[in-house]
Amino acid sequence: MMLGEKVSAADAERMGMIYKVFPDATFAENAMNIAIYLSQMPTKGLAYTKQVLSKSLTNSLEEQLKTEDVFQQYAAKTKDYEEGVKAFLEKRKPDFKGE
Repeated sequence: MMLGEKVSAADAERMGMIYKVFPDATFAENAMNIAIYLSQMPTKGLAYTKQVLSKSLTNSLEEQLKTEDVFQQYAAKTKDYEEGVKAFLEKRKPDFKGE
């Protein structure tokens, strides 16, 4: 692939540049399904993950490992973490609240 070369949506999906390609006719429905799926996840954990990934672009390996340690400690103090562990032990689907 050359700089400035156009990439098709299918190629972008195949290369991992984008998550998924949907036909126009089902795009809104599929986008809503993804939004619903994400909303049922531990949203604080997702936010922490996004922050840690963002920092990985400029951190050294040592800095990144320290950052991940700090954010894992933050995540472990959330109610969603507690709910996730409890649900796992009880073999049920977790009910995350974003707390």
